[in-house]
Amino acid sequence: MSHTSTPRRLGELATHVGGELLGDAGLLIHGLNGLAEAGPGDVSFYGNTRYRRQFEATRASAVLVGRDAPAREGLALIRVSNPHLAFARLLTLFDVRERPAAGIRPGAHVHPEARVHPEAVVMAGASVEKGASVGARTVLYPGAYVGEAASLGEDCTVYPNVTVRERCVVGSRVILHASCVVGADGFGFAFDAEGENGPQHFKIPQTGIVRIEDDVEVGACTCIDRATIGETVVGRGTKLDNLVQLAHNVKIGPLTLICAQAGVSGSAEVGTGVVLAGQVGVVGHIRVGDLAKVGAQSGVAQDVEDGQIVSGSPAVPHREWLRASAAVGQLGDLLKEVRALRRRVELLEKEKGG
Repeated sequence: MSHTSTPRRLGELATHVGGELLGDAGLLIHGLNGLAEAGPGDVSFYGNTRYRRQFEATRASAVLVGRDAPAREGLALIRVSNPHLAFARLLTLFDVRERPAAGIRPGAHVHPEARVHPEAVVMAGASVEKGASVGARTVLYPGAYVGEAASLGEDCTVYPNVTVRERCVVGSRVILHASCVVGADGFGFAFDAEGENGPQHFKIPQTGIVRIEDDVEVGACTCIDRATIGETVVGRGTKLDNLVQLAHNVKIGPLTLICAQAGVSGSAEVGTGVVLAGQVGVVGHIRVGDLAKVGAQSGVAQDVEDGQIVSGSPAVPHREWLRASAAVGQLGDLLKEVRALRRRVELLEKEKGG
């Protein structure tokens, strides 16, 4: 639910989202809400037929709908190409949050050789180390840590307890949610069977960095490891959900979506506009092509072609996985049939032998 103290007229909202209004342009709107929760003075959206009953019963004053939606008596409609996107734009319009005043708060730690723009905000308990830079209008919440020679661009939001380790580079308009870690050591070890104190896993120094491009959002408790050599890269406009793991030297292309609990192993490449659903695992040193989609809980063990949709573990083309999944439910009956056929064959062989 989103409400503002300043109501807006419905005609203004329709213009804001480029929609066609069927209803009273002068109607006052106080906020936005879901179909089931909305009441008079609210705008909602209807973009999925699964919610038809809620749409038919909604008490909202107006609803965002698709371009071909028929008129409905007693309910104002705003026809748009993408109701979900239009609703998001209106939420942004109504969600006016007070911006913290610029400056370095008492209790913040800022090294004398760090560069913090005068319009940036560094709250109490945040740390900016030697040689680090923080751009204009970037906000560091309590507990945020920016390591030596790391840099953050303009208009970033760095929530509590985020760590950006030494030399890592974060672009502009990046959102780092609470407790995510940018630049932890990659998981790199070489087995030494003849170590001085016996066999050991020898730690490989992780000397590279993480580079996060503009307009990226990183979810809470997500970890992006620094490269062994070179860079781990997250491309422009990519969005990472909570609890995502990107290993060392991974390359994620622009505008990709990676959902919660997914993991990408070292040196794998994920292309542009890819969707990795929840709990997907991608092995190292392979490529997931541009615009590919990987279904939830899939294990990707080989290259995925551009535009391909795969599911399952190991991941296979989605239609093939659907057929295999449907067959699983029939295995019990098939097993019974096979056993019955075996018995009949055995009886026929005995009769023939007799």
